[in-house]
Amino acid sequence: MRTPPCHHVVMASPSAEVGWPPHGGEPLPAVLREALEGFATHIRDERGRSPHTVRAYLGDVRALLVFLAQSDRADLADLQLADLRAWLAGLHAAGQSRASLARRAAAARAFTSWCARRGLIASDPGSRLAGGQVPRRLPTVLDPEQAAAVMSAAGADDGPVAVRDRCLLELLYGTGIRVGELCALDLSDVDLSRHTLRVLGKGNKERVVPFGIPAARAVTDWLDTRDALTGPHSGRALLLGVQGRRIDPRTVRTIVGRATVGAGVPRLAPHGLRHSAATHVLQGGADLRAVQEFLGHASLATTQRYTHVSAERLRQAFIQAHPRAVEDPPA
Repeated sequence: MRTPPCHHVVMASPSAEVGWPPHGGEPLPAVLREALEGFATHIRDERGRSPHTVRAYLGDVRALLVFLAQSDRADLADLQLADLRAWLAGLHAAGQSRASLARRAAAARAFTSWCARRGLIASDPGSRLAGGQVPRRLPTVLDPEQAAAVMSAAGADDGPVAVRDRCLLELLYGTGIRVGELCALDLSDVDLSRHTLRVLGKGNKERVVPFGIPAARAVTDWLDTRDALTGPHSGRALLLGVQGRRIDPRTVRTIVGRATVGAGVPRLAPHGLRHSAATHVLQGGADLRAVQEFLGHASLATTQRYTHVSAERLRQAFIQAHPRAVEDPPA
């Protein structure tokens, strides 16, 4: 397995990652701080979570531990389900959204599960903690004609930036990869003879993703132009920013937003192109398991949301087209 690029590396010290206390917060008792540091090492090094996920989990778990310390419940061995519920109830009373409560409950469950495995608590109270159901909103997806318009939005300009933009748009839609996966691509990850990308996904899991002829053409054009943007810090990065460094997700989001607006379609982030690619592949008859592999989902349940998107679009088309979809036709 190849080593993740340097911009994916998390700081080595759990203490440095979390901060003691972060942003002027209340310091934790030593026993709770040590537990949090151990959990940080677990999710960062053993589970291979992204820096964003690590920060989110540690922030939520630290909030739980501060609550326990303030409630004179600093002994983890005495942790009960009632303590977890009381913590979430307080957050709910403070006006936290259902999505925030669900995320915090998930972090608490991960922490108590780790504590139980490490023998810090006799049993896992988090296994019985309900996190609340957050209604899943159907993602915004483009139809194939709209997607084609976006692919053309970079125009016919032969300048290196426009050629790069066409390349990244074609790769995002043509492969359905995540924006972080796109930015992490190296030159060696592209196999033009087989029309495939080697992608390093979540949890440092590699997968090979195919792409079509339009994307291959765009990649070839970019490789012929890439030297115009190279600099001392370019390394082996496939896509470069105007300063010659590896392109960053913020720049990609700006490019995608500009392209969708320029094409006259709903403004999308890069993930919207991923949603669109998955939906179109499913609508074209691909097997759900194949789409799971294509997207790099760990769970088939995550992939199944795209069947809901397709079903919703079919329902809307039926309502608009069928004469008896809404009410009886006039006599």
